Amino acid sequence: MTDVVRYEVADRIATVTLNRPQARNALNRELRAGVVQAVLRADRDDDVDVVILTGADPAFCAGLDLKELGAGELDLGAGAPNDTGAATRHGPLPDVDTPIIGAINGVAVTGGFELALACDVLVASERARFADTHARVGVQPGWGLTVLLPQAVGLRRAKELSATGNFLDAPTALAWGLVNHVVPHEELLPRCRALAADIASNDRAGVRRIFRTYDEGALLSGEDAWDLEARVAAEWLRSGGGRAEDIEARRGAVAERGRAQTD
Repeated sequence: MTDVVRYEVADRIATVTLNRPQARNALNRELRAGVVQAVLRADRDDDVDVVILTGADPAFCAGLDLKELGAGELDLGAGAPNDTGAATRHGPLPDVDTPIIGAINGVAVTGGFELALACDVLVASERARFADTHARVGVQPGWGLTVLLPQAVGLRRAKELSATGNFLDAPTALAWGLVNHVVPHEELLPRCRALAADIASNDRAGVRRIFRTYDEGALLSGEDAWDLEARVAAEWLRSGGGRAEDIEARRGAVAERGRAQTD
């Protein structure tokens, strides 16, 4: 792993940290490729159930490195997932089965905003800020912003963000449905690790298949999404998932956890 990306594994959780703090973690060629490699490494590791993606303070990611872009040194295709030979979900991250929690510790701008949107769950520090400045720079989104941002906040709000380039603060991001939680800055990684531990405590294959169904269903119309879920459920049963003996073995732990969260 390169110096611009830190990679750590503990308790079945891989933490991937963008590590160009002096450049606000701007995505130069090396960092873009390094993030892809780190996520792929985690996905191939049988000892990893969840990835946490974050940035070295003070920023999450300031987007593409404009110095490289302005100098003509940054090929917009370089460092993309296809360069590794891996499949891509049409964004900055490779197409993997491992759930990804975005720990947004500061500003997430343009390409950095798209990187955040590519995560499955977002937890924001109170210091987090989001902005789409594609139109201010004079480039077009290419990592899914026009698809994923309207899904998160609605079409009109997405258009406002892209047309103005204004920053969205963390409380508003929560109110608009962009992020799952907003926490004090020092609690960001502990909260993300707690969520990751909850995910890791479930059936690994079940979590991954549910997430895959969400992603596949998001690309379909309502009725087709219903049909997809029915097909997946039937295939899961045919492949040996949801066996009665497995459910019975887990039933006590599920009930005990439910009581602990509701009492």
